[in-house]
Amino acid sequence: MKRQRTNPANHHQEKKHRRHHPLVWLVILSATIPSLTPSLGVAQSDTPPSPTITPSTETYRESAVDERKERQSPEKNLPITPKDSQVKAAKKGDPYVLEFNRSPVVGTRFSLRGIYDEARLGFTKPREWKLKTVKALIKYRHSPALYATRSNLTVMLNGASLGSIPLNRKEGEIGTAIFDVPLAQIQNYNQVTIAALQNNSPTCTQDPYDPSLWTEILPDSKITFDYDPQPIELNFNQYPYPIFDELSLYPNQISYLLPEKIDSQWLTTINRYQIALGRIADYRRLNTRLIKTITEVKTTERLVIIGTPTQQSAIKSLKLPIPIKDNQLLDEKQKPLAPDVGVLILTTTTENTTPILIATGNSPAGVAKAIQFLVQSKDQKIGTGQSILVKTLTTVPSPPAREWPRYLPLKPEFKMGELTDRNNQPLKDITVRGSDSPPIEFDFRALPDDKFGPNNFITLNYSYGPQINAKTSLVEIKLDDVALIGKRLTSINGGNKETLRIELPPDRIKPTSKIQVDFRLDARERRSCSKVTDQQLWGTLHNDTSFKLNRTNSVQVPDLKLLQYGFPFGAPQDLSNTAIVLPKSPTIEDMMTALEFSARLGRLSQATSVQLAAYTADTLPQEIKEKHHLVGIGTQKNFPFPEIFTSEGFQLKETSTRQLKQSNIQTTPDNDGVIKEIISPWNKERERVLIALSGQTETGLEQVQNLLHQDPLFYQIQGDTVLISANVAETDSNNPNAYNLKFLQQERKEELEKKPLPNQFLQLIQTSWFLLGPAMIAATLILYGIVQLYLKRVAGQ
Repeated sequence: MKRQRTNPANHHQEKKHRRHHPLVWLVILSATIPSLTPSLGVAQSDTPPSPTITPSTETYRESAVDERKERQSPEKNLPITPKDSQVKAAKKGDPYVLEFNRSPVVGTRFSLRGIYDEARLGFTKPREWKLKTVKALIKYRHSPALYATRSNLTVMLNGASLGSIPLNRKEGEIGTAIFDVPLAQIQNYNQVTIAALQNNSPTCTQDPYDPSLWTEILPDSKITFDYDPQPIELNFNQYPYPIFDELSLYPNQISYLLPEKIDSQWLTTINRYQIALGRIADYRRLNTRLIKTITEVKTTERLVIIGTPTQQSAIKSLKLPIPIKDNQLLDEKQKPLAPDVGVLILTTTTENTTPILIATGNSPAGVAKAIQFLVQSKDQKIGTGQSILVKTLTTVPSPPAREWPRYLPLKPEFKMGELTDRNNQPLKDITVRGSDSPPIEFDFRALPDDKFGPNNFITLNYSYGPQINAKTSLVEIKLDDVALIGKRLTSINGGNKETLRIELPPDRIKPTSKIQVDFRLDARERRSCSKVTDQQLWGTLHNDTSFKLNRTNSVQVPDLKLLQYGFPFGAPQDLSNTAIVLPKSPTIEDMMTALEFSARLGRLSQATSVQLAAYTADTLPQEIKEKHHLVGIGTQKNFPFPEIFTSEGFQLKETSTRQLKQSNIQTTPDNDGVIKEIISPWNKERERVLIALSGQTETGLEQVQNLLHQDPLFYQIQGDTVLISANVAETDSNNPNAYNLKFLQQERKEELEKKPLPNQFLQLIQTSWFLLGPAMIAATLILYGIVQLYLKRVAGQ
């Protein structure tokens, strides 16, 4: 829930909320979130009648899947027929109740203060819902000092008023109001606004900041949806739906079917796809698990099957639009498809309750090409139909290592219009209105390896309207809520394209920084009781506001705090310099840890492709080992890089032994998770890192998974080693308070990238050019003195 002190008629600026949170699906949504987009050379799409399935109406409670599946001959998959194109809707379920306290920004209380205040709450409408009725129940209590005839609460949905409530309750009395929501007002992305007008006098309120002006919306207020579930169309023109629903009010749940044999190619494809899902998910919840048979899939999940018919024999038992014979996929002439052709299919379980995505082919190369089509955002956009044959695929080159979308441009000078908003759109001119307008805020995110010197400036270009009080109106610039400078607005006739140059402190520009421009506008004339007439007051920040930065790229590792931004694994952003390495025979917990790490990297990176590779310990090429950032996964006994536990700092040893420098202890049991980072010992340039996701037991790996999965835990990490333990034996994996984190910094830090001496000299010249003139003059004078001294000595001889 976000609170704004702004005029009720003007909602020009909303605070951005980029931090991920387990329940941050309930946030202010003013525009659609960009979906995954991938770049195809030639793709062939088969378009039979698009079948649909009916979603489950169960509210994500544990439900057993009917195991009485209709078995078929393993070599005769049942083809899709026209009568399979529509499945009857499931039986109507219970209404869905959306409580306000499910939003992390609401918490346990939600207050409105002052003469006028408002707050907003966002929610989505799932695609497969056909709404019948929607009701909003608002529970509230307010200050006994409010004057009933001049105080009210107004509820709005997407800008349309649902009704008003007089604030006339007695002290401590809880009020309840129910509003019928017009179905025509419900959109995919919706915003509920609750506005409070509060006065404590029958004539006028003298002090707008009187602490007695308050109303609280109770967190058990709710919105109730009565709906009928609708069939789901299986068509790639809606991808990532129905595999991932960006509008879902539930966490998206993905199950991967394990193949009969785990190899490096399968590990690479599944982790690349998980990274792509992480990018789509962004701040939304994504739950993942691995299953051994199709009968284990739940009706609330989406199933993904990756592999050839030989690797995934279950494919042959499903309804497919492409025939299979002798474990070979056939074309329209009943001949086997070429080995390098990728095949993508959307289908369902035999009960038509769960959507299934199949990425297959007649060889692992074909399977890899099918997945690569989905993870390359430009290619994926052209997909349609129920099945796709990917015959050729454009190779997407890796972006430069320091070209990170959503971060500052690499140029030393750039304009505000080159920055983007949370929807990846270029920033435009922004106008705010009113005497108490919210600040204009935009991201100013430095790259994780940016190091700033002195002389960083912002040249603010702004305009403002007439009717202001020149003595009390100003514009204020803040960096991460810390005021840098303010300037009075001196023209009573308004200002046009005025400028203000501000120096940015080099030690305060961070990868999470935001700049706020706050117009504090005061009217020249006031009404009685000091009530401000502010409809005519406005200020505009122009997108030709310019920046000049003096920076180099320098960072010291190991430092797990950098992992909060995906660094260094996200350099470049397609993850082409990163390799995940699992034990020779990985367990389910090993693979689940890899998937959680991949999902996290997906959330932290933005690129048009994914090039991460995954290996088992016995298949890791020596060249990859020497040239890539490495992510080792496994318990201490099976860890693929035991060298990390023989280096300096914290060590895990056999028989549940721990060692820190000369201290050595043995524990029983040791169920803690461990994350440790060191400089890769195999990289000669000392430019790559090795990170361990480990523990003495598989329970320890589960703790690592929980840290990677939960934002409140993940955004605490620091040092070079993190020890993760649970407070109680039976923990709620979604409760961040159920875990203890301990941080160690034992390894000696080194520069990740060391520049050659000539480059350092050139960098010094570039950053200190203003000293070049005086230095040349000084050098000339010194040389002149030496020459004169020499000439005098010659003349004396």
